[in-house]
Amino acid sequence: MKILGQIIIGVAANERRDSGEGMGHMPISYNPSGYIKAVQAVGGLPIMIPIGDPNTTKKYISMIDKLILAGGQNVAPEFYGEVNLTKSKDYNRERDAFELSLVNEAIRQGKPIFGVCRGMQLVNVAIGGTLMQKVENHWQSAPYTQPTHSIKNKKDSVLSKIYGRKSTVNSFHQQAIKQIASPLKISALSPEDEVIEAVESIDSTLKFLGVQWHPDFMYAARKEDLNIFRYAVHQL
Repeated sequence: MKILGQIIIGVAANERRDSGEGMGHMPISYNPSGYIKAVQAVGGLPIMIPIGDPNTTKKYISMIDKLILAGGQNVAPEFYGEVNLTKSKDYNRERDAFELSLVNEAIRQGKPIFGVCRGMQLVNVAIGGTLMQKVENHWQSAPYTQPTHSIKNKKDSVLSKIYGRKSTVNSFHQQAIKQIASPLKISALSPEDEVIEAVESIDSTLKFLGVQWHPDFMYAARKEDLNIFRYAVHQL
């Protein structure tokens, strides 16, 4: 589906139940603006998909050309067959259930998916993988637009064409992929601890690219991070 020749990109939204004193403590649905502005910058037409009834995901996916899953809360362990082994309460199970339904419907309809941070993790869970519930030293104290974390991109990966074989990225995550789902391959690793930093599909029925860092924070500061959105919108 295209409107006036533009590719329609659905960006799955997050929720904040209390938006703070400045907004009257009202609940809000929102997208971090980096996803919206990056998609616009490369010529896509972004629309927000708010958290809702999983029974509505068929209609949402039919309205878009591609899906972006953004960062945010941790994925609740029960969705990958585990109990919570951490003290974290940073979960939104309604969001998990809705986005898992979005993923399953996007796969059914053959719509490509780009997953960022939590989004990469969620797709891995949706297709049979598991997560490490807690990783250390992957939440930087430096500004979010500053790359601080080295990664190595696999030679045959999409990422090596965008970032080169070695790159530095920002890092803001508490979970990571543990058991990679069988339709995926590892595209990038953290050389210090072998944490999976990116994956892509090896299954012809699944069009998917996932990254653990946040190009949505970096798209205006570095061409590579804008180019990954360009790839997601126009080539994925």
